[in-house]
Amino acid sequence: MNESASTTPIADAVAPPRARRGVPLYTKIFLGLLVGTALGLLANLLLGPTHPAVQWTIANVTRPVGQLFLRLLLMAVIPLVFSALVVGVAEVGDIRRVGRVGLKTFVYTLGISAISVAIGIGLANTVRPGERIDRATAAALQAEFGQQARQVAQAKIETEGKSVLTQVVETLVPVNPVAAVASETPNLLHLMFFALALGVAATLVRADVVAPLLRVLTALYETTAKFIGLVMRVAPYAVACLLFSTTAGFGLDLLRALGWYVLTVLTGLALHMFGVYSLAVALLARYSPLEFFRRLKTVIVTAFSTSSSNATLPTALEVTERNLGVPREITSFVLTVGATANQNGTALFEGVTVLFLAQLAGVDLTLGQQILVAYLAILGGIGTAGIPSGSLPFVAAVLASVGVNPALIAIILGIDRILDMCRTTLNVVGDVTAAAYVARSEGYALRRGPEASDALL
Repeated sequence: MNESASTTPIADAVAPPRARRGVPLYTKIFLGLLVGTALGLLANLLLGPTHPAVQWTIANVTRPVGQLFLRLLLMAVIPLVFSALVVGVAEVGDIRRVGRVGLKTFVYTLGISAISVAIGIGLANTVRPGERIDRATAAALQAEFGQQARQVAQAKIETEGKSVLTQVVETLVPVNPVAAVASETPNLLHLMFFALALGVAATLVRADVVAPLLRVLTALYETTAKFIGLVMRVAPYAVACLLFSTTAGFGLDLLRALGWYVLTVLTGLALHMFGVYSLAVALLARYSPLEFFRRLKTVIVTAFSTSSSNATLPTALEVTERNLGVPREITSFVLTVGATANQNGTALFEGVTVLFLAQLAGVDLTLGQQILVAYLAILGGIGTAGIPSGSLPFVAAVLASVGVNPALIAIILGIDRILDMCRTTLNVVGDVTAAAYVARSEGYALRRGPEASDALL
């Protein structure tokens, strides 16, 4: 039985010298979330979203601060993912074990994603939210967000004329790994494939030859982790700004108009989070679900407030290793891959949204078409970018594939941010459940003693 409680050089780099007294980070972030939401709703109700003071505050204060925080976190994701994967795979040492961990991760991801899509489509067929919204309201929403919808629809990836295998190869394997990350929306799947390939190759090279490379990458990881710890110190204030911008903009009217759709999505996410994940943790990881969720407080609050799996990845890596005792060679593989490839909440959301908009348009999808939607939603959960609203271009593409006007996506654009926050939380927690299962199946004992310090730095 492997012991996962031992400290690692990287863990030491991000660990505080001693447990600090005071308010935990997750509590501060949660308070920031509440303050930002309350102030945003007050501004919306008392002044209205178009009031000059509200518009000025969002444009010159809250949105820039929130975007600065997100961009600083996302800036660190590329070096963090690359160094964590290469070093993590190289430290495993046995290439057969790398393949075993990868296969377990893939099978778990596929199975849990299929369950999430089944829940979403089942609820959409039961509640039928698209038949409950007033047509005049739908037309008004489409007119208001129509320009944004056209931009989303144009962003879908063109794959016509390519075989399935060709699409898989192009999705996973980069021609130029540098070019794959040299844009504002980097292709993390390409980066991860290159890092995994480099890590596997490192296991086949003599230790004295590959040691300098691993030392450099370990130093890169430690430095990046230190930087992330500094950024997270301002998280409570940035979260307040992010939530103010969102709630001041849409308020409660839009939620009321799309209430049945929002209720369907949130019900599906809640069933998956507290039902499916609890069973997976209890049966596969042999761990108490209540204890599991309690130890992930910081991860959950960070995911909810940032709406980005990629931005939450640094926090998830540290908390999963520190509070659950999952070893670094497991977290560096499962969590970094999962940030892009294991997005159960996104898959569920995509299934519900496509059926909702089809019902709204009066398009009665056949059983075959719904199976196609489920298949595409599972693929979308694997390949969707882990950034805010990253699933919307994919939803537009799926709508077109089943004969529904992609411009209808305009109806949900106003509330996508709040739904994105919820599905991102499900995505990130799903990654951690996968890491806990893989660690347990590999013989590691998950931490059950006193919880480690929750502070970052």
